[in-house]
Amino acid sequence: MARPVDLDHNATTRLDPRARAAMVDALDDGVGNPSSLHSAGRRARELVERARDAVAALVGAAPRELLFTSCGSESVAAAILGGARAARAAGRPARVVSSPLEHPAALGALEQLRAEGFEIVLVAPDTDGALPVERVAAALAPGAALASFAVVNHELGNRYPVGEFARVARAVGAAFHTDAVQAAGRIAVDTRALGVDLLSLSAHKLHGPKGIGALVVRAGVAFAPLIPGHQERGLRGGTENLAGAVGFGVAASIVGTEGLAAGERVAALTLRLEAGLCAAGARLHGAREGRAPGTVNVGFDGVPGDLLVAALDLEGILASTGAACASGTTRPSSVLLALGASRAQAECALRLSLGRDSVEDDIDRALEAIPRLVARIRAAC
Repeated sequence: MARPVDLDHNATTRLDPRARAAMVDALDDGVGNPSSLHSAGRRARELVERARDAVAALVGAAPRELLFTSCGSESVAAAILGGARAARAAGRPARVVSSPLEHPAALGALEQLRAEGFEIVLVAPDTDGALPVERVAAALAPGAALASFAVVNHELGNRYPVGEFARVARAVGAAFHTDAVQAAGRIAVDTRALGVDLLSLSAHKLHGPKGIGALVVRAGVAFAPLIPGHQERGLRGGTENLAGAVGFGVAASIVGTEGLAAGERVAALTLRLEAGLCAAGARLHGAREGRAPGTVNVGFDGVPGDLLVAALDLEGILASTGAACASGTTRPSSVLLALGASRAQAECALRLSLGRDSVEDDIDRALEAIPRLVARIRAAC
């Protein structure tokens, strides 16, 4: 039986065996609570801090600025809620600027702030998903507590000039958060170079374990914790996930030495997949140039994306219709609707995402199966 073809790397990635081995060692060895003062606690703390150093190094942050969280969604929500609330408490306008293209975790946090009396301003994208800097600047001009924009869009793969957005936000006194969950591990991400105040990460998007994320809170930035407690410098309560942190640290170290080197190969595979699908009649969603390597979002008219995903699954090819955190709903992609796609077009979306373990055979199998399955579904409908 042919091995499964994983074209859903944006949803999750395979746990690197080296990260897994380190986690097993930590589970066997790290029996203490990292907050305990005895020898077992000190050993556990040493493992957590070593992991913190590695994850912080991946994104150019100081270790003391990085908090471990339960996942990327928590990191995104905590940054938006904690950053905006603290800024308002410090006298900033109760206003937050973002876009309708953000991850469901961000959009949910924005709705929560709206219910708390914040004005939420969503910058309208172009039809290819671009967010012009001048449009962001105009939205921020009246002042704001916080601005939040992703480095790489989770459905389209579009890259955004986050450094320029952050500079504009800084000029009007607003804190700036970026969701780097889909960027870290695929492209270089440097907190200092970008000039951001808050930055969110997730381990399982870069071959680390599920159930752990990280949030960079730049020194001196006002932040209101969602979970009270003394852990994580008082900014995120709760006993640290020791094995998860260790796995995250190892995965981050591997990305720093090996992962980014795969970028050119993944980019070439992505372009080949995109060209083959467009030649088969697919409509491309998102920017044609400047995307991060790994993501292709297309639509075949008259072919519901969920049916195509199910048909691909039966052939051992993993794909999706959009964000994993939004799966199971009957709503079409909010990202595609924001680009001006009709509901029918949005419901036909197919997201294919590659990673550093993708190979030529994966593309061959996808390009053979997808046009054949599209024809079969159209005939049946």
